[in-house]
Amino acid sequence: MVDVLVSVIAGYLLGSVPVAVLVARAHGVDPRDVGDRNPGYWNVKEQLGRRAAVPVFAGDTLKGALAALCGLVVSGFHTAGFATVAGASVVPVYLAVAAAMAGHAWPVFASFRGGRSVLTFAGGVAVICPPAIVLAVAVLVVTAWALRSFAVGARLAVFGVPVLQLLFAPVELVAATGGLMCLIGLRFGQAALFARHR
Repeated sequence: MVDVLVSVIAGYLLGSVPVAVLVARAHGVDPRDVGDRNPGYWNVKEQLGRRAAVPVFAGDTLKGALAALCGLVVSGFHTAGFATVAGASVVPVYLAVAAAMAGHAWPVFASFRGGRSVLTFAGGVAVICPPAIVLAVAVLVVTAWALRSFAVGARLAVFGVPVLQLLFAPVELVAATGGLMCLIGLRFGQAALFARHR
């Protein structure tokens, strides 16, 4: 229970670091008040340009990866083939990533007004199943090049993660990854309802 508690607390606090808000404010902008009002990479890129948004991309992804690594370390670093999370590390790592995603979506350090957790999810999956995320990045690059659309490539890569994970992990872990993706769906749904109300 201690490793689970540490993983969840660390994951939530890491996820709560409002990278997009900090970066955008350094440029005199609050991403929660401009554009689509989402404090994440895409809105910062649209408002300030790709170069200014790079730290947001890196920071939001790193939050998920660090949370997953924390869960992996405190649970004894149990992995299987291709460095995929296994055994006693599965629950702490998945809960750490879920907590980081929740922290990103509802950050205690930013008045609980956060982003949609897509990059935090990707960072977590990079630790949960490294080869799946490598293949997902390949899908992103090829699709973005072929269709000249980063957005389409990114969506295809994210939604393809569970399918790619099936190549390296048992189905129950793939189902758990699907559970993490439900948090993204929940945040998108909340944002849509808020926008409609506004």
